[in-house]
Amino acid sequence: MVEFKRKKGETFESFLRRFNKRLQQSGNLKQARSNRYHRKDKNERQKKTSALIGLELREKKEYLRRTGKFKDEMMGRW
Repeated sequence: MVEFKRKKGETFESFLRRFNKRLQQSGNLKQARSNRYHRKDKNERQKKTSALIGLELREKKEYLRRTGKFKDEMMGRW
């Protein structure tokens, strides 16, 4: 991490310009922006749990469809 201190007699605008230039040169801002929306991959347990929930919901949907109680408005995660 780089520290920035205002030089004696330096205007705020020139300090801000120097700060922004050094920040872009360091690459920290680019790295942070690229990682902003990164999601971690699910681990094995989460994958299995998600798959089981999906199977259960599909079975429930199929049952409702067979009995004639399924409506197109009921579309959530299924």
